[in-house]
Amino acid sequence: MVGKKRAPSASKASHVKQKEVKKPAHLANSASSAPAAAKTTTRHNTKSQGEPDGQLQLTPSNPDRKQQQRVLDVFRHAFSDTLASPNFTAALQSVKQALYDRDFARAFNDPESLAVYAARWSPTRALCYASVLTGIQKHLELLFTRKGDDDGDGEHEATPEPPSQQLHVLSIGGGAAELVALSAFLNANPSLSGAITLLDSGPWATVVTQLTNALTTPPPISKYASAAAKQANTAFVPASHLQPTFLQRDALTLTQAELTSLLGGPAATAPRLITLLFTLNELFTAGGIGKTTAFLLALTAAAPAGSLLLVVDSPGSYSEASVGGGGSDKRRYPMQWLLDRILLGTRREPVVGDEPPGTCWAKLESRDSEWFRLAEGGAGQHQQQQRLEYPIALENMRFQMHLYRAERASSGESGDGDRDGE
Repeated sequence: MVGKKRAPSASKASHVKQKEVKKPAHLANSASSAPAAAKTTTRHNTKSQGEPDGQLQLTPSNPDRKQQQRVLDVFRHAFSDTLASPNFTAALQSVKQALYDRDFARAFNDPESLAVYAARWSPTRALCYASVLTGIQKHLELLFTRKGDDDGDGEHEATPEPPSQQLHVLSIGGGAAELVALSAFLNANPSLSGAITLLDSGPWATVVTQLTNALTTPPPISKYASAAAKQANTAFVPASHLQPTFLQRDALTLTQAELTSLLGGPAATAPRLITLLFTLNELFTAGGIGKTTAFLLALTAAAPAGSLLLVVDSPGSYSEASVGGGGSDKRRYPMQWLLDRILLGTRREPVVGDEPPGTCWAKLESRDSEWFRLAEGGAGQHQQQQRLEYPIALENMRFQMHLYRAERASSGESGDGDRDGE
C-alpha cells in the first residue's frame, strides 16, 4: 500500500506513502554505479560532516515534558474509545502481524485498524516530527506567507489573536502523526496558521477528523474544576489556525498536473513544505526505483521555487531499495543514496515543467541517524510527577533526516547547496 507506514524500529520502551517528465541522463544507469547497501549504510548513530553529534536529539526540559504530555493527551482523547476497547489488544496484535508480514493492505485497509495504529505508534512519531520541524524552523520561516496571500478565499473563523502568517504543507503519505506534528509547531508559534493536505492511499479520513476535533476543542475537564482551571482549559490549537484536508490517493499515480494543483496551481508562487515522513522507502518498495524516480521528478517540476522537501525515514539498512531479480542478481541500495542521486542530479540537468529554465534541488541539511527520546521521570517523588502518562507504553525512535530546497535553475546550479551531494 503506497505511502503507508510500517511500525517504527524503536529502543527499549520508555516510561511511559502525468505530465510525463523525461528522465535525466544521469539517472539512466543509476543502479549500475550504486554502492552496495550493506557496505555503505550504518546501523549506529552517525553525524554529517561538520555537524555535532545528536544535533536533533531532544533532551526534554520541564517545558518540553509539558508539551509532550499535551500532545499525548490529544491522542488519548481522540482515541479514548479505541484505547478502552476490550478488543484493543487483539486488534493491535493483528496490525502488528500484518506489518511484520509487510501486508499493508491488511494493516491499513479500514478505519478501525488505522485508529489502532494511530493510537499505538503515531504519538511518538508526532513528537519526533514536531522536534524535527522545530530544528529546521530557520528554513521554515522563509516559507511563511501573509494571511490572504495565495490562501484560497481567505474566509476564516475570527479569534482573539488571528494568525498573521501561514504555512502551506503537502504531506505525502501523511496521516495522524503529520497532522499532530504540524499542530504542535503551530502551538509553539501562535502567530502562524497551517494549511496541510494529507495525501495517502489508506482511508485516514475518519482518523483525521477525530484528531482535528481533539486538537481544536478544549479537552474534557471535570465539572468540579475551578473557574480558573476551566478558563485555562483551551484547545491545543485554535480551529482558525489549522486547515487540514485529506485526499485518498496513491502518490505514485499522481501526474505532474495533479501535483502542481496540490501545490497551489500553475500560478502559485508561495513556496510549500513538502514532506515524505516514513513514506519514501515504502514508495521505493511498492513502486520500484523507476516509478518512484518518475514521481520525484514530477514533484520537482511541480514544486514552486523556494519550497522545501523534508524526508524522514528509518536509518541504515532499514531503508533500502532492491533492484534486479532474485538470488545473486538482486542488489539493495540505500534510500539516501538513491534520493541524492535523483534530486541532486537535477543541479546538472534541471527538470523543466511548464516552462524553462526548470527546477533543481539544493541539499540544506542531512542526518544519517538520530534518536528522538521521550521525556522520562527520574527517581524521587518530584521527578515521578514529571513522567509522561499514556495508556500504553511508548518507545524512543531512531530516524534519518534530509532537507532539500527547490530552486529555479538560473539561481545557481552547482552552488554550495549541494555540498552533501553524491
